[in-house]
Amino acid sequence: MASHPESLDHMLAAWNESDPSRVRAHLEKALAPDAVFIDPGIETHGIDEFEANVHEVHGRIPGAVYSRTSGVDAHHRVVRYEWAIHRDGELLLPGFDVTELDEQGRVARVLGFFGPLPTE
Repeated sequence: MASHPESLDHMLAAWNESDPSRVRAHLEKALAPDAVFIDPGIETHGIDEFEANVHEVHGRIPGAVYSRTSGVDAHHRVVRYEWAIHRDGELLLPGFDVTELDEQGRVARVLGFFGPLPTE
C-alpha cells in the first residue's frame, strides 16, 4: 500500500503533541469512539482511556519523539507498521503495531508489540 489512512497520522500526532490540551483533538480524528488499544503494558477501551494513557506515558517519558519507522502494509482494513520512541537522539523502544480500521478509516483496535521480532 503506497499511502496510509490519515487516522494513523492523527494517532501519531497525539503521541507527539506537546500541548496536553490538544491531544484529545488528534485522538478524535484518529479513533473510533470504542477503540481498543493493547500493548504489553496496558489495555484501554475508548478514547478517554486511550487519552489518559497518552498523558501517563508523556509523564513517564518527557520529551520523547514517536515515529513510524517503516511503510504501512494493509489488507482488509488491517494495517501493520513499525515505530520507535526516541529521546535526545537515543532509541528508547522500537516496536510494531497491527491496527484494525473501521468502515470510516478510523482506528478501531491497536495491538502493539515492543522490541524486534524474535529470531526463533
